[in-house]
Amino acid sequence: MAGPAVSRTSSDTDQSIGDLVSVAARDISQLVRYELDLAKLELKSDVKRAGISAALLAIAVFAACLVLMLLCFAFAFGLSAIGAPGGLWGAFLWVALTCTLLILIAGLVAFLIVRRLTRMGKTRRSLADGVSMLRHVRPAAKATAKVG
Repeated sequence: MAGPAVSRTSSDTDQSIGDLVSVAARDISQLVRYELDLAKLELKSDVKRAGISAALLAIAVFAACLVLMLLCFAFAFGLSAIGAPGGLWGAFLWVALTCTLLILIAGLVAFLIVRRLTRMGKTRRSLADGVSMLRHVRPAAKATAKVG
């Protein structure tokens, strides 16, 4: 018969298998704690960057709205200057009609894009198939799977 895989000597520097396993388990749990701390720090940093980015994006969108308003006024006064029917109020009506037309076109495009969303259909089907396979496994098949 073969000898033990780990040969022990009687010196004081050798540790038992139980001591080694205990040290390894302690080191692994400490490593996991360090990894979790690192993940928390990275997540905190990413959340801070995302918050700053969102605030800057909000400022940019607000400025874009102001520019859009100024362009609408310039468009209306330009139409009035070239002789739009109805004078100045007619020019503003044409601007309002143009903006409404752009809103409708953007809404239609958004509606068509949303309609084409798959709502994770493949993932839901795959999960449903996996769950149904697990539910239909017989106890005898489980025992056979453990042996094989």
